[in-house]
Amino acid sequence: MEECISVFDMLKIGVGPSSSHTLGPWRAAERFLGELRNEDLLHHAISVKVDLYGSLSLTGKGHATDLAVMLGLSGQDPETIPVHDISAIVSAIEENNEIILGNEHKIAFSVKSDIAFNKNFLPFHANGLQFTAYLDNQKKYEQTYYSIGGGFVVVEERINAKKKHEIKCAFPFPIQNAEELLNYSIREKKIISEIVYENEKSMRTEEDIHRELLRIWNTMLECMYIGCHTEGILPGGLNVRRRAFDMHQNLIGLANYDSPQEWLQCIRKTEVKFRQILKWVSCFALAVNEVNASLGRVVTAPTNGSAGVIPAVLMYYMVIENHQATEKEIKQFLMVAGEIGSIFKKGSTISAAMGGCQAEIGVSSAMAAAALCEVMGGTPEQVLMAAEIAMEHHLGLTCDPIGGLVQIPCIERNTMGAIKAINAAELAMETDAKNAKVPLDKVIDTMWQTAKDMNSKYKETSEGGLAVTVNMADC
Repeated sequence: MEECISVFDMLKIGVGPSSSHTLGPWRAAERFLGELRNEDLLHHAISVKVDLYGSLSLTGKGHATDLAVMLGLSGQDPETIPVHDISAIVSAIEENNEIILGNEHKIAFSVKSDIAFNKNFLPFHANGLQFTAYLDNQKKYEQTYYSIGGGFVVVEERINAKKKHEIKCAFPFPIQNAEELLNYSIREKKIISEIVYENEKSMRTEEDIHRELLRIWNTMLECMYIGCHTEGILPGGLNVRRRAFDMHQNLIGLANYDSPQEWLQCIRKTEVKFRQILKWVSCFALAVNEVNASLGRVVTAPTNGSAGVIPAVLMYYMVIENHQATEKEIKQFLMVAGEIGSIFKKGSTISAAMGGCQAEIGVSSAMAAAALCEVMGGTPEQVLMAAEIAMEHHLGLTCDPIGGLVQIPCIERNTMGAIKAINAAELAMETDAKNAKVPLDKVIDTMWQTAKDMNSKYKETSEGGLAVTVNMADC
């Protein structure tokens, strides 16, 4: 049985600012509640302690990891929770020193003493966290989880484990690397999105696929819309001013619309000058990641920290390249992007705590480049070449967030990743694939080797790079 990762595993809806440090711990808390329920222990718990390790500890405050575990233990769902309720829920836990486990069992809970930040790293992965429930019979139940990037959560495999916490399925076209994907495409005489679609149909109805892909797109669109229409200072103490609002105002001028969909149509009718193209793309990317930085709802693509690249490039296609683009092209774009992301996850990593920012912005740029190349008419060979070009020029990119916040340099990096993706797609479209010198799989291998060689200071620990050379107090 092959390991199969769905498009909907790579493109997940959740709350910012980080997929590995916010969404992952949130999902881990939900899983812990599920285990307590399965063991009939939830109502026997008298207290719960959470231990954060490694990168989750070092940058956990800036990434809202502590808030995420509280919300998860409270039974809130990151896909559906009204984001404006988050502050009130967290404040109630802090002020009352109690939490309602799974929204059904109230226990004492001190944020200061029951969430521990341990700087040591667990051996299995840089993002480790342990939940311990102390029971009324003086026993305890504990579980350790690892947030491995993109909102994925696993339990370390043990020799006598009864099952593996991996996503398993029986795709008609099981894909572990880019070469297999290309071979299927050639053999079946299908473009890449068609191969992906056949795999998705083995798990979901066509109606479900259609609905979920458009739900992802509409979440992306709404996120860009909110970001472009919200001004002010981002939370966290860096005093970062939102820039998408001013940039958007300067670009769109006087315009009338009442919804994200009307906004999109308004932009598509706007005459965009050549010099404005880069500004529009940057505006879209900034908007998403400013929403992400303020605990807004975004789509992991493949992570929250890199969530702006794919929406920005897809918007570029719709408002610059193809004003007649329909839902068909949107779904095609997202399926290709998701598949490329899954290949990177299988062959390397999408966790900045393991691979630096090449694992986030680099992968998102490769996903977007491949997707753009296909909807612009590129061959499967050119699509994979576009992904390779984009990643090749992100190799070695470090993750050094100032103050542990997903703001500097993270927000601007999304604009750079989006621009590089467009450039990579254009280069691939103008290249005969027979002349390609570097296969995508080789770049993925190189990325993983680079990740392993990279000093831990540059892997989302805020112990090196900009995080130490720039004084947060001076920002």
